Amino acid sequence: MAHLLSTSCCVKISSSYKPHGQPLNQVRTALPTSFTIQTSKAPFKGLVFQGGKVGRSCVVRATAAPVSKEASAQPRSGSNGSPNEASKAQRVMVIGGDGYCGWATALHLSNKGYEVAIVDSLVRRLFDHQLGLDSLTPIASIHNRLRCWKAVTGKTIELYIGDICDFEFLSETFNSFEPDAVVHFGEQRSAPYSMIDRPRAVFTQHNNVIGTLNVLFAIKEFREQCHLVKLGTMGEYGTPNIDIEEGYITITHNGRTDTLPYPKQASSFYHLSKVHDSNNIAFTCKAWGIRATDLNQGVVYGVRTDETSLHEDLCNRFDYDGVFGTALNRFCVQAAVGHPLTVYGKGGQTRGYLDIRDTVQCVELAIANPAKPGEFRVFNQFTEQFSVNELAALVTKAGTKLGLDVETITVPNPRVEAEEHYYNAKHTKLIELGLKPHLLSDSLLDSLLNFTVQFKDRVDRKQIMPSVSWRKMGVKPQTVPAD
Repeated sequence: MAHLLSTSCCVKISSSYKPHGQPLNQVRTALPTSFTIQTSKAPFKGLVFQGGKVGRSCVVRATAAPVSKEASAQPRSGSNGSPNEASKAQRVMVIGGDGYCGWATALHLSNKGYEVAIVDSLVRRLFDHQLGLDSLTPIASIHNRLRCWKAVTGKTIELYIGDICDFEFLSETFNSFEPDAVVHFGEQRSAPYSMIDRPRAVFTQHNNVIGTLNVLFAIKEFREQCHLVKLGTMGEYGTPNIDIEEGYITITHNGRTDTLPYPKQASSFYHLSKVHDSNNIAFTCKAWGIRATDLNQGVVYGVRTDETSLHEDLCNRFDYDGVFGTALNRFCVQAAVGHPLTVYGKGGQTRGYLDIRDTVQCVELAIANPAKPGEFRVFNQFTEQFSVNELAALVTKAGTKLGLDVETITVPNPRVEAEEHYYNAKHTKLIELGLKPHLLSDSLLDSLLNFTVQFKDRVDRKQIMPSVSWRKMGVKPQTVPAD
């Protein structure tokens, strides 16, 4: 049985489960009777590499544990606006709520009055252990994070630990929480990770595509009116020599005109999994009447939101390595520790970017303005476009102002991509819904650089340079040698 892990309880972990978080040192709360975690009969689909061998971990579930009265009595706000629901909060399930974007989103929605549940297998933490990586910021365990949120705000976020590729677990979770909306971050989200070796390419495709299929089936079977808000990626489009529209393009061919899905040119096994997701979601909207919004997100930067800034144990992760780190975050860390900024190839690669504060704002807007039954909406979710060279110049200027000695070097591009290209992507739909962007100002860059300087002693310089090659990936599982 899948039951929530109440954040106002003491959790005893079985010997087969090892949490990967930091202890909560600042917040002290009274915790009622404990219950025990046990493993699922179904094996967790994640790959664990140990000495070159592939092992398995297990889905973690709770034994029967009723929702605490304290949680169920919480005032219901965040209404969807219908007359009969004026005093009833929308229930939002955030899949992947322990991750970079998911954690910030879960807290933001909870703070706005939605009833929130996090569903997560905690596999993102396992990836760090497999690859010898770590967040620049120390991050608490998911249980301590949620206890802290409860202590600081008085709000409860429910927690379900398990793998959405296990449909039995997902079904029980849907029936237990009964979501009005599902925000789906629960995918392996790194292009370099998907290009390390064959097992990780297979894991990425299986985890992402099967997990999303399971979510679609769960909505169909258990919550037909549930709105799916899926996090896609601008990387699905590639870098075409024409303007990128928001999901659809109207074309005239041989005298006939039609509006069709915009062509996709994925550039990694990760991006391909996102394309497969989009096709599957579009089909189920047409066939089953599912309502879905696909947020094709650009590259996210930053770490602080209003909610994660409330306490150090609510702090978000900040990746800077060559596998999970994004360009601007990586450049800021490199500048903070005196490492030259690593520009791949010619540096003309241009993408859409957005502040993590805008990520949570966009998700909230999508939930508050749901798609119609049978509608598959696509929003391009970014606020500005930059080339890699432009980002390096901005970080150099900001770093020099702060007294940092910032240099830039060109390194061989480990990816297979155009390094100079046309790029003009439309992004008006979220603005029309009310998005108020946080643009990349000098003050924001100063703040981000100061933040990375604060934690520079945690930087592992060995993780800065790229280590994954698109052309050299092979069949044999890659392992991390012990230092």
